[in-house]
Amino acid sequence: RNLLLVPLSTSQAVVMSEPKPPTPTPGDTYKGWLFKWTNYIKGYQRRWFVLSNGLLSYYRTQAEMGHTCRGTINLATANIAVEDSCNFVISNGGAQTYHLKASSEVERQRWITALELAKAKAVRMQAESDDSGDDCPAVPPTSGQGGGCRNLEIQSTLRTLGSKVEDLNTCNDLIVKHGSALQRSLSELEGIRVGADMGEKMRQVTERATLFRITSNAMINACRDFLSLAQNHGKRWQKALQVERDQRIRLEETLEQLAKQHNHLERAFRGATVLPSSFSGVPGKGDASDEDDDNEFFDAMEDPAEFITVPADPKRSGSNNSGISSETGIDDQSLEPVRQRRTRIPDKPNYYLNLWSIMKNCIGKELSKIPMPVNFNEPLSMLQRLSEDLEYYELLDKAAKCQSSLEQMCYVAAFTISSYSTTVHRTGKPFNPLLGETFELDRLRDCGYRSLCEQVSHHPPAAAHHAVSEKGWTLRQEITLASKFRGKYLSIMPLGSIQCLFDKSNNHYSWKKVTTTVHNIIVGKLWIDQSGEIDVVNHKTGDRCHLKFAPYSYFSRDVPRKVTGVVTDKDGKAHYVLSGTWDEKMEFSRVMQSSKGENGTEGKQRTVYQTLKAKEIWRKNPLPEGAENMYFFSSLALTLNDPEEGVAPTDSRRRPDQRLMEDGRWDEANAEKQRLEEKQRTVRREREREAVKASSPEEGTHPDNYQAMWFEKLDDPVSGETLHVYKGGYWEAKDQGSWDVCPDIF
Repeated sequence: RNLLLVPLSTSQAVVMSEPKPPTPTPGDTYKGWLFKWTNYIKGYQRRWFVLSNGLLSYYRTQAEMGHTCRGTINLATANIAVEDSCNFVISNGGAQTYHLKASSEVERQRWITALELAKAKAVRMQAESDDSGDDCPAVPPTSGQGGGCRNLEIQSTLRTLGSKVEDLNTCNDLIVKHGSALQRSLSELEGIRVGADMGEKMRQVTERATLFRITSNAMINACRDFLSLAQNHGKRWQKALQVERDQRIRLEETLEQLAKQHNHLERAFRGATVLPSSFSGVPGKGDASDEDDDNEFFDAMEDPAEFITVPADPKRSGSNNSGISSETGIDDQSLEPVRQRRTRIPDKPNYYLNLWSIMKNCIGKELSKIPMPVNFNEPLSMLQRLSEDLEYYELLDKAAKCQSSLEQMCYVAAFTISSYSTTVHRTGKPFNPLLGETFELDRLRDCGYRSLCEQVSHHPPAAAHHAVSEKGWTLRQEITLASKFRGKYLSIMPLGSIQCLFDKSNNHYSWKKVTTTVHNIIVGKLWIDQSGEIDVVNHKTGDRCHLKFAPYSYFSRDVPRKVTGVVTDKDGKAHYVLSGTWDEKMEFSRVMQSSKGENGTEGKQRTVYQTLKAKEIWRKNPLPEGAENMYFFSSLALTLNDPEEGVAPTDSRRRPDQRLMEDGRWDEANAEKQRLEEKQRTVRREREREAVKASSPEEGTHPDNYQAMWFEKLDDPVSGETLHVYKGGYWEAKDQGSWDVCPDIF
């Protein structure tokens, strides 16, 4: 606790004790409660304000910081004006104006100081961005493993120290400027002779100004001492840090050698002795490990999650109502050894980029036609993002065991919703696949399925996906993304159909995707919302599930990201109700009776469903530790770009710009991305010229006459839709190692 002298007059002073307030420092986030003027009816309302990276944002409550920003103003172009002891105004030239009021004069001064520091830094960063276009300097390559990384870290440390020095100089300039202005104003006011009271007030203000000057000088001296200390000891700190890094590298190399030795010993032991399954947890046929790589390890697969059913009658809840609960025991193959996959990728670098300088000329354009640097991407392609729909494949495994088509519909609907759970924090844009690019996801030993994606068209961009499981289901989809940048938000409209077929029942389901919206593209914190309606249709039985993804609303009292659904038969009778959120969990319950209720807000009569107790049908898997530094990837997403031997030369894992980005070499990734895109344009022009030569004038030519390698376009007689269907041959080509049909796209 500090002692604060508050002068009351020339002959009197009172010593008060108050807690030490948080001092705004350059570059730090400053947050707190302020009163914001709303309108003449409500007046000033209490709001939570956050100052970070030159942006001032506000929320209704602190809980809203994770998903809803009420407004943001850029301080680089803003004007800050003080009205009185507690009120101040922030305006950016008329488009946005915030009339704010602090709880006290001291609190107002803290905010003014923090805002001016942040504004000065924002102006400086904007000027540097306009001059250089990229704040990441080129670092010359060095010999030896880890040399480049060490140089990058040292350069980053020096840049940070230089930034802190500039912040302190800015603080110094501001204090000197305001102190001189205040002293000059007070000297002018002393000449005014109105009355005794006015003179007394002037003396009080003068004393306070003197204390302000003394405090400012003390802070300036402390800053000067800090700078001197940092400069004197900087070299010693860097040397000590380098020693620690060298020791860490030596330990990592030693640990890697020990791990390889352990693996060789384990393989030699397993090759010499076949252990019984009760001892090792691995079937006797596990001697096939002689073909494994040096870096390949094995583990036992976890038991599958137990199947969840809703009894038709509460009194018979102990019976087997679904007819499949007895089939959900441990599989005979559940202990088959599986490949150990990676659980981490390099952390995302913190590179600054002026977003507005790129996006201001792209309003209203198609996103796929905008040349974007990798700074806005995540190190996965759209084909890999499409394969992420299979993260909750267990829902389809359980659906394949259902005897009731209506109950099966619930699991298919839950699988449909689960595909959006990975998007809640994933604000990075996936790489646009090159024409002919493929991605295989072989999880036959791990999970009983394998899938293949191929980019089958470039204009418009379209990807075909085919997945088949040993548990008796097939998933196929063809997705074309249409996107528009609207200035404040980005709308992504997936076009195309998704189909799921079950071998045992011959049930054929189809559905489409909802619209994805990315908010706060220019300023504020990015957040994603899913909105729209989905009809999952069983073309064999006529069953239908109508799902509604409620868009986020400022006035709604519902939980964010809410999803509701009703499963009906071909006659329109409701049998199940689903409810939950697309980012956390879904529940379903059996409908016992339905009736018409009161009229809703729009005059429509609501339907009331009497249901049994809801049961959880799906829950999102927790993110791995440190996911916020790894693009918020799920455990499955972390493995998708892991290099694998034997994949096609067109596989996304072999894409060089994507690999460079994952490794943190973004400058090289941007250059490689431009090279690949130019190569694709050249191939397209050559293909069009050949098509013109081969066709007659009467026939004409199609602008994109590319023929997919592994898919063919067919009419589906069941759904009546036209889509690319897998024609076979990929996995046979992989077994033979024959990739002659694959084009050279990388």
